Amino acid sequence: MNNLFSLKDKTAIVTGALGLLGKKHCEALALVGANVVVADLDENGAEAFAETLGEQHGGLGIDVTNERSLKIARDKILTRYGSIDVLVNNAAINDMFENPGLAKDLSAFENYPLDAFKKSLDVNITGVFLASQVFGTVMADQNSGSIINIASTYGMVGPDQSIYRNECGEQTFYKSPVYPVTKGAVINFTRYLAAYWGNKGVRVNTLSPGGVENAQNEFFIQSYSAKTLLGRMATATDYQGALVFLASEASAYMTGANLVVDGGWTAI
Repeated sequence: MNNLFSLKDKTAIVTGALGLLGKKHCEALALVGANVVVADLDENGAEAFAETLGEQHGGLGIDVTNERSLKIARDKILTRYGSIDVLVNNAAINDMFENPGLAKDLSAFENYPLDAFKKSLDVNITGVFLASQVFGTVMADQNSGSIINIASTYGMVGPDQSIYRNECGEQTFYKSPVYPVTKGAVINFTRYLAAYWGNKGVRVNTLSPGGVENAQNEFFIQSYSAKTLLGRMATATDYQGALVFLASEASAYMTGANLVVDGGWTAI
């Protein structure tokens, strides 16, 4: 059983690796033996975090919207490790508004900025496409590999805007239109790529996480938790087992699937 989940001598790339979940993805893959490539726009930060995982791991500055950046990274990874076996497409934009006073107005659909919509499309969809094309082609050529696309519960269901109302019933924020759009696209891109590369031994699956508790307002934590069957938000480590499962031979007969880990949010 231990061998099923082992990634010893495998090379795993995590994009958006310096985010809250990105770091946990890297740690999980390192724990089961993978050579982890910490990939993020912040190259110095990626290198520093990779050092905390161990000397066999590496950090690279990668812009997932830039094909040249991805190809340079590919060549460096192949030179150092000789293969690319796992790709976790984790890089994504999830709207944060610098001025809380303007968050409600700017996040409303009627006012949502077109530039923000296009920027998220570029990172959340084009970035997944390009990273899969550049790194996944290596997997197809070697007839093995696992691509894991990180989506969201909001790729399957519409946002419940009521959970963003405070104790006084005031709407503090709206979940923007672009995040569900892009995450829904990621789920169907997974199906496309699984069908396209199935005969090449490349498995492609989606991991759809629920919300992670991370110092949000107490009213939001309570409202969100009440909608889950387990009665809580996720911790940052709650997705590590699912990620290792999808990356390893434990899921060898699984492709084109969407693994939902949301505490029961979408079950009812």
